[in-house]
Amino acid sequence: MKLALLLPLMTLLTVTSVDPLHAQRFSFSQPDDADKQEQAARDARIADALSAPCRADLKNKKIMVVIGERQSNGYVEARQQNYGEHYQAINKRLQALGLRTYTPEEIRRQIAQAEIDAYFRNDPDAALSASRRLGASFVLRGLISSQATPNPMMAVNQVSVNMGFTLTASNGRVISDTEARSSSYAGSDVHQMALTLVNEKADEVVAMLYADYCRNAGTK
Repeated sequence: MKLALLLPLMTLLTVTSVDPLHAQRFSFSQPDDADKQEQAARDARIADALSAPCRADLKNKKIMVVIGERQSNGYVEARQQNYGEHYQAINKRLQALGLRTYTPEEIRRQIAQAEIDAYFRNDPDAALSASRRLGASFVLRGLISSQATPNPMMAVNQVSVNMGFTLTASNGRVISDTEARSSSYAGSDVHQMALTLVNEKADEVVAMLYADYCRNAGTK
């Protein structure tokens, strides 16, 4: 009886031990490897963008950063006090690269809300007037937009958030235009999702803005 029980066990052990290469081919770490490769590619893109030479006089020019959020009715909410965390995520990275920016308080003290709104209505005359009053050489505009669609497989809405960043000279000339996207089933808190998106993508977005600024800002 004991021999009859041992023979199947010995056979199983033998089969398992003679095929170690098959076991090595199966790995739960493959998704992690893919993530590492994606991160390495992202780091390489950031390093390449930040290697762009930048003239010293460009680093002394001041940049005004404004952020707005497009509502479902098309109106853009652009009260800067509502986007302090979004602003800081971008601003601290710009400053770390040696660029000069205004604080939200400086902007609110010197520019009326109506003039900030003009930036998001693409009103060139009002925008130029505001830039001159503040003394800004460049304006970086971040615009949050979102879309909620029913997910056919789950009883929830899928919310997609996009943040577009446009850097212009004070005369309206576009110097850089880049964007970041993300989506979630978490709910309808677009403001918080946008902040999460900015924090996730800020390093790469700012690197691209910096490269375009250094390459294009000095041209006419």
